[in-house]
Amino acid sequence: MLQNRFKKILVGIDGSVNSIRGLNQAISLARQSQGVITGIHVLPEFPPSYEINLKTYRAQINKVGKKFMDTAKISAARHGIEFNEKIASSKNTVDTIVGFANKNKFDIVIIGSRGLGSPKINYVGSVAHGIVNNSKVPVLIVK
Repeated sequence: MLQNRFKKILVGIDGSVNSIRGLNQAISLARQSQGVITGIHVLPEFPPSYEINLKTYRAQINKVGKKFMDTAKISAARHGIEFNEKIASSKNTVDTIVGFANKNKFDIVIIGSRGLGSPKINYVGSVAHGIVNNSKVPVLIVK
């Protein structure tokens, strides 16, 4: 039943516990459907005037993002799943993920219910909420 349904799976990865759970669900789904996973990590984008003062910080968050992706790639490989990575830089994480999912015709987006942001919303974080409300692609929220 799932063999042809979810061939292209996009999973948001930010290093949070829920994003790791989302990756695990993506791996399970990919195994059932012989699908391919693409992990997306969105780095914050700063105004050009800030860049001089933020070079060290930007290098650090790039390094951390790459580490998240390397860990996800290893986890997927252990289960025989092909994993691609996308590290983007944006002022709006929701628009970046939704736009990437739509443009590349993913079959499903998997996202953790809460990421690393502040706990302003009790059950679903602002990014997950925004993706659910704006995506044309089906979304699976993992808790």
